Amino acid sequence: MSLPELLPLLVCPADRGPLLLVGDELLYNPRLHRAYRIDDGIPVLLVNEARDVGDAEHDRLIAAADPR
Repeated sequence: MSLPELLPLLVCPADRGPLLLVGDELLYNPRLHRAYRIDDGIPVLLVNEARDVGDAEHDRLIAAADPR
């Protein structure tokens, strides 16, 4: 299965909500403004590995997110 196919099954480890797929670079939680990287096609869904996202980057990520 590809990452887009798995997306409905993946949730944010912090709030258990859905994530947005942004290209093949990251999964994004717009509610918490937290980004989770994807390494070699494998999501790194660890709270302590996520990074905070500022307002300008938030807008960019929302615009670039896969609309699925």
